[in-house]
Amino acid sequence: MKKHTLTKGLPLKMNIQMFARADNYPETGLQNKATFANLEAKSIDYTYRFGQNFSKFLEVLNITRQIPVQEGFTIKMYGAPTVTLADGNVAEGDLIPLSTVVPQPLATKEILLKKYRKVTSMEAIGKYGRDEAINKTDDALVREVQKAIRTDLFNAVKATGGTTQLNLNAGTLQGALASAWGALEVLFEDDAPQAIAFVNPMDVAKEIANKNITLETQFGLRYYADATGTVVMLNNTIPAGTIYATVADNLQVAYVPSTSEAFREFGLTSDEFGYVGMAHSPALETLTTQTVLASGVLIFPERLDGMVKVEIGTVTPEV
Repeated sequence: MKKHTLTKGLPLKMNIQMFARADNYPETGLQNKATFANLEAKSIDYTYRFGQNFSKFLEVLNITRQIPVQEGFTIKMYGAPTVTLADGNVAEGDLIPLSTVVPQPLATKEILLKKYRKVTSMEAIGKYGRDEAINKTDDALVREVQKAIRTDLFNAVKATGGTTQLNLNAGTLQGALASAWGALEVLFEDDAPQAIAFVNPMDVAKEIANKNITLETQFGLRYYADATGTVVMLNNTIPAGTIYATVADNLQVAYVPSTSEAFREFGLTSDEFGYVGMAHSPALETLTTQTVLASGVLIFPERLDGMVKVEIGTVTPEV
Protein backbone atom coordinates (compact mmCIF):
# COMPACT_ATOMS: atom_id res chain seq x y z
CA MET A 1 0.00 0.00 0.00
CA LYS A 2 1.22 3.48 -0.94
CA LYS A 3 1.98 5.68 2.10
CA HIS A 4 0.85 9.34 2.14
CA THR A 5 3.10 11.84 3.86
CA LEU A 6 2.21 15.31 5.21
CA THR A 7 4.47 18.09 4.03
CA LYS A 8 5.45 20.21 6.98
CA GLY A 9 5.64 24.04 6.85
CA LEU A 10 3.24 24.52 3.95
CA PRO A 11 -0.08 26.27 4.64
CA LEU A 12 -3.30 24.62 3.73
CA LYS A 13 -4.92 25.96 0.57
CA MET A 14 -8.01 28.07 1.24
CA ASN A 15 -10.85 29.12 -1.03
CA ILE A 16 -10.60 32.94 -0.72
CA GLN A 17 -13.84 33.49 -2.62
CA MET A 18 -15.75 31.87 0.24
CA PHE A 19 -14.91 34.91 2.43
CA ALA A 20 -15.49 37.63 -0.18
CA ARG A 21 -18.42 40.04 0.44
CA ALA A 22 -21.27 39.90 -1.97
CA ASP A 23 -21.76 43.72 -1.79
CA ASN A 24 -21.05 45.82 -4.87
CA TYR A 25 -19.04 49.02 -4.64
CA PRO A 26 -19.52 51.92 -4.62
CA GLU A 27 -22.37 51.48 -2.18
CA THR A 28 -25.86 52.53 -3.13
CA GLY A 29 -26.63 55.99 -1.74
CA LEU A 30 -22.98 57.08 -1.62
CA GLN A 31 -22.72 60.85 -0.92
CA ASN A 32 -20.97 61.66 -4.19
CA LYS A 33 -20.54 64.66 -6.48
CA ALA A 34 -23.94 64.14 -8.05
CA THR A 35 -25.55 64.44 -4.60
CA PHE A 36 -23.98 67.84 -4.14
CA ALA A 37 -24.88 69.05 -7.63
CA ASN A 38 -28.43 69.97 -6.62
CA LEU A 39 -27.21 71.96 -3.63
CA GLU A 40 -24.67 73.79 -5.78
CA ALA A 41 -27.36 74.62 -8.33
CA LYS A 42 -29.50 76.01 -5.51
CA SER A 43 -26.66 78.29 -4.37
CA ILE A 44 -26.11 79.52 -7.93
CA ASP A 45 -29.82 80.26 -8.33
CA TYR A 46 -30.07 82.25 -5.09
CA THR A 47 -26.92 84.28 -5.66
CA TYR A 48 -27.98 85.03 -9.26
CA ARG A 49 -31.40 86.28 -8.15
CA PHE A 50 -29.90 88.31 -5.31
CA GLY A 51 -27.40 89.98 -7.63
CA GLN A 52 -30.00 90.69 -10.30
CA ASN A 53 -32.47 92.19 -7.81
CA PHE A 54 -29.85 94.36 -6.14
CA SER A 55 -28.47 95.52 -9.49
CA LYS A 56 -31.95 96.57 -10.65
CA PHE A 57 -32.47 98.33 -7.32
CA LEU A 58 -29.32 100.38 -7.98
CA GLU A 59 -30.63 101.14 -11.46
CA VAL A 60 -33.86 102.49 -9.95
CA LEU A 61 -31.80 104.74 -7.68
CA ASN A 62 -29.55 105.58 -10.64
CA ILE A 63 -26.47 104.73 -8.55
CA THR A 64 -23.48 104.22 -10.83
CA ARG A 65 -20.52 104.53 -8.45
CA GLN A 66 -19.54 101.19 -6.90
CA ILE A 67 -16.32 100.61 -4.98
CA PRO A 68 -14.91 97.10 -4.33
CA VAL A 69 -13.09 97.19 -0.97
CA GLN A 70 -11.54 94.89 1.60
CA GLU A 71 -13.34 94.01 4.82
CA GLY A 72 -12.70 96.61 7.51
CA PHE A 73 -12.27 99.41 4.97
CA THR A 74 -13.27 102.76 6.47
CA ILE A 75 -15.68 104.89 4.46
CA LYS A 76 -15.43 108.66 4.93
CA MET A 77 -18.50 110.84 4.46
CA TYR A 78 -17.95 114.50 3.74
CA GLY A 79 -19.48 117.94 3.83
CA ALA A 80 -19.02 120.47 1.04
CA PRO A 81 -15.31 121.02 0.42
CA THR A 82 -13.72 124.35 1.29
CA VAL A 83 -12.55 125.97 -1.95
CA THR A 84 -10.12 128.88 -1.99
CA LEU A 85 -10.06 130.29 -5.49
CA ALA A 86 -6.94 132.26 -6.39
CA ASP A 87 -7.05 135.38 -8.53
CA GLY A 88 -7.46 134.26 -12.12
CA ASN A 89 -6.19 137.53 -13.58
CA VAL A 90 -2.69 136.39 -14.48
CA ALA A 91 -0.41 138.38 -16.74
CA GLU A 92 1.07 136.75 -19.78
CA GLY A 93 3.96 134.47 -18.80
CA ASP A 94 3.43 134.90 -15.04
CA LEU A 95 3.14 131.95 -12.66
CA ILE A 96 -0.48 130.97 -12.15
CA PRO A 97 -1.29 131.01 -8.41
CA LEU A 98 -2.66 127.88 -6.79
CA SER A 99 -6.30 127.40 -5.86
CA THR A 100 -7.00 124.90 -3.06
CA VAL A 101 -9.78 122.44 -2.42
CA VAL A 102 -9.90 120.98 1.11
CA PRO A 103 -12.29 118.04 1.75
CA GLN A 104 -14.30 118.28 4.99
CA PRO A 105 -14.80 114.80 6.55
CA LEU A 106 -17.91 114.68 8.76
CA ALA A 107 -18.30 111.00 9.64
CA THR A 108 -16.79 107.56 9.04
CA LYS A 109 -18.29 104.10 8.69
CA GLU A 110 -16.51 100.76 8.56
CA ILE A 111 -17.67 98.16 6.05
CA LEU A 112 -17.84 94.69 7.58
CA LEU A 113 -18.51 91.24 6.18
CA LYS A 114 -21.79 89.88 7.51
CA LYS A 115 -22.24 86.12 7.81
CA TYR A 116 -25.46 84.13 8.14
CA ARG A 117 -26.16 80.40 8.60
CA LYS A 118 -29.31 78.32 8.64
CA VAL A 119 -29.54 74.57 9.36
CA THR A 120 -32.41 72.32 8.28
CA SER A 121 -32.82 68.89 9.90
CA MET A 122 -33.51 65.63 8.13
CA GLU A 123 -36.72 65.34 10.16
CA ALA A 124 -37.94 68.73 8.93
CA ILE A 125 -37.25 67.75 5.32
CA GLY A 126 -39.04 64.45 5.86
CA LYS A 127 -42.07 66.07 7.49
CA TYR A 128 -42.53 69.19 5.36
CA GLY A 129 -40.71 68.28 2.15
CA ARG A 130 -37.59 69.80 0.64
CA ASP A 131 -39.34 72.81 -0.88
CA GLU A 132 -40.95 73.93 2.39
CA ALA A 133 -38.09 73.03 4.71
CA ILE A 134 -35.13 74.38 2.71
CA ASN A 135 -36.17 76.50 -0.25
CA LYS A 136 -38.81 78.68 1.38
CA THR A 137 -36.76 79.23 4.52
CA ASP A 138 -33.82 80.15 2.29
CA ASP A 139 -36.08 82.72 0.63
CA ALA A 140 -36.86 84.18 4.05
CA LEU A 141 -33.14 84.28 4.93
CA VAL A 142 -32.26 86.13 1.71
CA ARG A 143 -35.08 88.63 2.31
CA GLU A 144 -33.66 89.41 5.75
CA VAL A 145 -30.19 89.96 4.25
CA GLN A 146 -31.77 92.39 1.76
CA LYS A 147 -33.54 94.09 4.65
CA ALA A 148 -30.24 94.50 6.52
CA ILE A 149 -28.72 96.26 3.47
CA ARG A 150 -31.76 98.54 3.20
CA THR A 151 -31.61 99.28 6.93
CA ASP A 152 -28.00 100.44 6.62
CA LEU A 153 -29.04 102.74 3.79
CA PHE A 154 -31.93 104.30 5.72
CA ASN A 155 -29.84 104.68 8.87
CA ALA A 156 -27.31 106.64 6.81
CA VAL A 157 -30.10 108.67 5.21
CA LYS A 158 -31.49 109.65 8.62
CA ALA A 159 -28.10 110.60 10.04
CA THR A 160 -28.47 114.14 11.36
CA GLY A 161 -24.84 115.20 11.07
CA GLY A 162 -24.47 117.72 8.26
CA THR A 163 -28.06 117.27 7.01
CA THR A 164 -29.54 120.35 5.38
CA GLN A 165 -32.89 121.01 7.06
CA LEU A 166 -35.56 123.12 5.40
CA ASN A 167 -37.93 124.81 7.80
CA LEU A 168 -40.81 124.78 5.38
CA ASN A 169 -44.49 124.22 5.97
CA ALA A 170 -45.19 122.38 2.73
CA GLY A 171 -48.61 121.10 3.76
CA THR A 172 -48.62 118.13 1.37
CA LEU A 173 -46.21 115.40 0.39
CA GLN A 174 -46.03 116.76 -3.14
CA GLY A 175 -45.20 120.20 -1.75
CA ALA A 176 -42.45 118.74 0.43
CA LEU A 177 -41.03 116.77 -2.53
CA ALA A 178 -41.03 119.91 -4.67
CA SER A 179 -39.24 121.84 -1.90
CA ALA A 180 -36.62 119.12 -1.52
CA TRP A 181 -36.14 118.92 -5.28
CA GLY A 182 -35.59 122.69 -5.44
CA ALA A 183 -33.07 122.59 -2.58
CA LEU A 184 -31.13 119.80 -4.28
CA GLU A 185 -31.06 121.76 -7.52
CA VAL A 186 -29.31 124.54 -5.57
CA LEU A 187 -26.93 122.23 -3.67
CA PHE A 188 -25.90 120.34 -6.81
CA GLU A 189 -26.52 123.03 -9.39
CA ASP A 190 -23.66 121.98 -11.65
CA ASP A 191 -24.48 118.26 -11.69
CA ALA A 192 -27.92 117.95 -13.38
CA PRO A 193 -29.06 115.90 -10.37
CA GLN A 194 -31.51 112.99 -10.25
CA ALA A 195 -33.41 113.50 -6.98
CA ILE A 196 -34.11 110.55 -4.66
CA ALA A 197 -36.57 110.93 -1.76
CA PHE A 198 -37.27 108.58 1.16
CA VAL A 199 -40.80 108.73 2.56
CA ASN A 200 -43.02 106.96 5.10
CA PRO A 201 -45.72 104.81 3.41
CA MET A 202 -48.51 106.53 5.40
CA ASP A 203 -47.60 109.87 3.83
CA VAL A 204 -47.73 108.25 0.40
CA ALA A 205 -51.09 106.66 1.24
CA LYS A 206 -52.59 110.14 1.69
CA GLU A 207 -51.18 111.14 -1.68
CA ILE A 208 -52.61 108.03 -3.38
CA ALA A 209 -56.08 109.01 -2.16
CA ASN A 210 -55.85 112.23 -4.19
CA LYS A 211 -53.70 111.22 -7.18
CA ASN A 212 -53.24 108.32 -9.55
CA ILE A 213 -49.89 106.89 -8.40
CA THR A 214 -48.50 103.60 -9.68
CA LEU A 215 -46.19 101.86 -7.22
CA GLU A 216 -43.36 99.60 -8.39
CA THR A 217 -41.36 97.09 -6.33
CA GLN A 218 -37.64 96.34 -6.38
CA PHE A 219 -35.34 94.69 -3.80
CA GLY A 220 -38.19 94.62 -1.30
CA LEU A 221 -38.93 98.36 -1.60
CA ARG A 222 -41.90 100.18 -3.11
CA TYR A 223 -41.29 103.32 -5.14
CA TYR A 224 -42.74 105.72 -7.71
CA ALA A 225 -41.68 108.81 -9.66
CA ASP A 226 -43.36 112.13 -8.92
CA ALA A 227 -44.07 115.16 -11.15
CA THR A 228 -40.53 116.50 -10.82
CA GLY A 229 -38.99 113.15 -11.78
CA THR A 230 -37.94 112.49 -8.19
CA VAL A 231 -37.75 108.77 -7.38
CA VAL A 232 -39.78 108.33 -4.18
CA MET A 233 -38.76 105.30 -2.06
CA LEU A 234 -41.16 104.07 0.64
CA ASN A 235 -39.92 102.79 3.98
CA ASN A 236 -41.64 102.63 7.36
CA THR A 237 -38.45 103.54 9.28
CA ILE A 238 -38.74 107.07 7.89
CA PRO A 239 -40.72 109.14 10.44
CA ALA A 240 -44.21 110.03 9.23
CA GLY A 241 -44.48 113.69 8.27
CA THR A 242 -40.80 113.93 7.28
CA ILE A 243 -38.99 113.26 4.03
CA TYR A 244 -35.29 112.86 3.37
CA ALA A 245 -33.87 113.48 -0.06
CA THR A 246 -30.58 113.54 -1.93
CA VAL A 247 -29.34 113.04 -5.48
CA ALA A 248 -28.33 109.78 -7.11
CA ASP A 249 -24.73 110.90 -7.60
CA ASN A 250 -24.41 111.43 -3.84
CA LEU A 251 -25.12 107.75 -3.14
CA GLN A 252 -22.31 105.21 -3.45
CA VAL A 253 -22.02 101.47 -2.99
CA ALA A 254 -19.01 99.91 -1.28
CA TYR A 255 -18.85 96.12 -1.19
CA VAL A 256 -16.52 93.26 -0.32
CA PRO A 257 -16.33 91.29 -3.60
CA SER A 258 -17.64 87.76 -3.21
CA THR A 259 -15.33 86.76 -6.06
CA SER A 260 -12.32 87.31 -3.80
CA GLU A 261 -9.90 84.62 -2.67
CA ALA A 262 -11.43 84.50 0.82
CA PHE A 263 -14.86 83.58 -0.58
CA ARG A 264 -13.41 80.98 -2.97
CA GLU A 265 -11.45 79.36 -0.12
CA PHE A 266 -14.74 78.20 1.43
CA GLY A 267 -16.40 77.25 -1.84
CA LEU A 268 -19.00 80.02 -1.71
CA THR A 269 -20.85 80.53 -4.97
CA SER A 270 -20.89 84.16 -6.11
CA ASP A 271 -23.34 86.14 -8.17
CA GLU A 272 -21.98 87.78 -11.32
CA PHE A 273 -21.80 91.18 -9.63
CA GLY A 274 -19.89 90.00 -6.54
CA TYR A 275 -22.40 91.19 -3.93
CA VAL A 276 -23.06 87.91 -2.12
CA GLY A 277 -21.57 84.45 -1.62
CA MET A 278 -23.64 81.40 -0.75
CA ALA A 279 -23.19 77.65 -0.23
CA HIS A 280 -25.36 74.66 0.67
CA SER A 281 -23.86 71.53 2.17
CA PRO A 282 -25.11 68.39 3.93
CA ALA A 283 -23.63 67.52 7.32
CA LEU A 284 -23.80 63.73 7.66
CA GLU A 285 -22.72 63.71 11.30
CA THR A 286 -25.92 65.57 12.23
CA LEU A 287 -28.12 64.63 9.24
CA THR A 288 -28.79 68.27 8.46
CA THR A 289 -28.42 70.57 5.48
CA GLN A 290 -26.95 73.98 6.12
CA THR A 291 -27.20 77.21 4.20
CA VAL A 292 -24.35 79.70 4.60
CA LEU A 293 -24.43 83.22 3.19
CA ALA A 294 -21.90 86.06 3.41
CA SER A 295 -22.15 89.61 2.14
CA GLY A 296 -20.51 92.96 2.74
CA VAL A 297 -22.52 95.71 1.04
CA LEU A 298 -22.94 99.31 2.19
CA ILE A 299 -24.89 102.10 0.46
CA PHE A 300 -23.96 105.50 1.83
CA PRO A 301 -24.19 109.23 0.99
CA GLU A 302 -20.78 110.67 0.16
CA ARG A 303 -21.82 114.19 1.23
CA LEU A 304 -23.88 114.38 4.40
CA ASP A 305 -24.69 118.02 3.74
CA GLY A 306 -26.16 116.81 0.44
CA MET A 307 -29.00 115.17 2.39
CA VAL A 308 -32.11 117.36 2.60
CA LYS A 309 -34.73 116.98 5.32
CA VAL A 310 -38.19 118.53 4.88
CA GLU A 311 -41.12 118.47 7.30
CA ILE A 312 -44.44 118.03 5.52
CA GLY A 313 -46.48 119.85 8.19
CA THR A 314 -49.86 121.38 7.51
CA VAL A 315 -50.86 124.53 5.72
CA THR A 316 -52.99 126.95 7.73
CA PRO A 317 -55.86 128.16 5.53
CA GLU A 318 -56.07 131.90 4.93
CA VAL A 319 -58.98 133.70 6.59
